[in-house]
Amino acid sequence: MSEVIEQYRHFLSEALPRDYDDCYDRYRHDHVLRRDFQIAEFENGWLVPEWNSDHGGRDLNAADALDVRLTGAQRRIPRHLNIQGVGVAAPALRQYGTDDQQRRLLRSALRGDEWWALGMSEPEAGSDLASLRTTGTLHGDTIVVTGQKIWTTQADESRWCTLYVRTDRTAPPHRGISCLILDMTSPGVTVRPIPTSSPAIESFCEVFLDAVEIPATALLGQLNAGWQVAMSSLQHERDMIWINTWLESRRALEPALRSPDLPEHSLAELGKVLADTAAIRYTGLRAAAHRITSTSARFEPILKLVGSETVQHAARFSFETTGPTSADNTPLVNEMMESLAATIYGGTSEVQRNIIAERILGLPKS
Repeated sequence: MSEVIEQYRHFLSEALPRDYDDCYDRYRHDHVLRRDFQIAEFENGWLVPEWNSDHGGRDLNAADALDVRLTGAQRRIPRHLNIQGVGVAAPALRQYGTDDQQRRLLRSALRGDEWWALGMSEPEAGSDLASLRTTGTLHGDTIVVTGQKIWTTQADESRWCTLYVRTDRTAPPHRGISCLILDMTSPGVTVRPIPTSSPAIESFCEVFLDAVEIPATALLGQLNAGWQVAMSSLQHERDMIWINTWLESRRALEPALRSPDLPEHSLAELGKVLADTAAIRYTGLRAAAHRITSTSARFEPILKLVGSETVQHAARFSFETTGPTSADNTPLVNEMMESLAATIYGGTSEVQRNIIAERILGLPKS
């Protein structure tokens, strides 16, 4: 065990309750614990350990930072209350934000003091950012925004939003997009929560933008360069998604693996799910190795596709093979329901297949 991991495990022993592992199903939704743990992570440099100390990190190299994230995921550390703040907004602010933007917003996003929403999806542009229709028109030192966003996680609780709008309607789809920092309390912003059947705590919302005036100083990155901001800021989230899907798949299988009455005809299907779960891990490690050595490879859409499909398969398999007892297993029921969205959020499986076909395999569109 490396010295870094020893230090991190010591931190976890101090930051988590003594009965955390035994009572995980109770603690996983404990709002106070999740908030306090995120603050402790930030204050001790473990939240973004690969960042420099000026931005709240530990200056770890990529390999050590990956070990930290794997260790934390295997320990099932509390999930951040506002993933869009830590995983999307903060990396974008660090890479593209002005000094003033970083000074005002970065620390509060990492600590979770101010929450962030991600304004990408629209009614006619779900997983296809290039098709967005929300417009931003420059008037002097103000950008006037009109349009609608949908499936915007935690918009009803967020103070800020990384908002993607079309600022040049004559440019090619990928080149006329800008990213703006939207104050959600601005006049003209209306947020409506969307009722869902999921047991997840995070809310989904519609966001309506009616001639919202946003200062031009709230531009994140360059005008009409929002595509680059989106791709690079989402990379942090994509880098880690395979860890979550790998572990979620393994945990979803636990009820089936513990079942003394697993039908013999189910063993072949169990073997396939276990093989897919192992493939996620090994492909994720290969992807990480390529990034560490700065060699080019396109693993993300493959990992997203296989990971989300395997999470669903594992949860469904356990639910179906454990018989009547599955209905009384609240954690398993929750896993089953939450897995249904895995092939939608973060880019649908259909979109991932298109990306793999066109950009990795070089196949024609028709």
